[in-house]
Amino acid sequence: MPRSQRNDNFIDKTFTIVADILLRIIPMAPGEKEAFTYYRDGMSAQSEGEYAEALQNYYEAMRLETDPYDRSYILYNIGLVHTSNGEHTKALEYYFQALERNPSLPQALNNTALIYPDRGEQAIRQGDPETAEAWFDQAAEYWEQAIALAPGNYIEAQNWLKITGRFGE
Repeated sequence: MPRSQRNDNFIDKTFTIVADILLRIIPMAPGEKEAFTYYRDGMSAQSEGEYAEALQNYYEAMRLETDPYDRSYILYNIGLVHTSNGEHTKALEYYFQALERNPSLPQALNNTALIYPDRGEQAIRQGDPETAEAWFDQAAEYWEQAIALAPGNYIEAQNWLKITGRFGE
């Protein structure tokens, strides 16, 4: 049974209905419709914590999707799945690929930045404050870019930048 027929929660059902309507009314090539269907099913599986199924759908959407902008969102979501699985190095690879295709994707910038303070804290625990500072500085760079693109978002990041004295460096 297609995922679009299995959604149990209201938000997923609503998204599926809207996505199905868009697939019918927006003129798209058959491959684009199929790519969008896989993307939609990947998002649905991801929201239910079915990460292996989400990845399968996203990889199939990537195979079919040719538009770099649309591919950036697929790559971003693959990064999210890897983040959820604690695979931060893999997640970063996908966030970077998403940003190559769409440098104005603040959520990819934010999620990249989120990983770096943890690496900084690990460096501190390992007795390497210089490396820690480099990780923190990298986080600040990505957060500043995300905030510049979406000024009303990422309040916690803005607070972190202020607290650590990195805001506007």
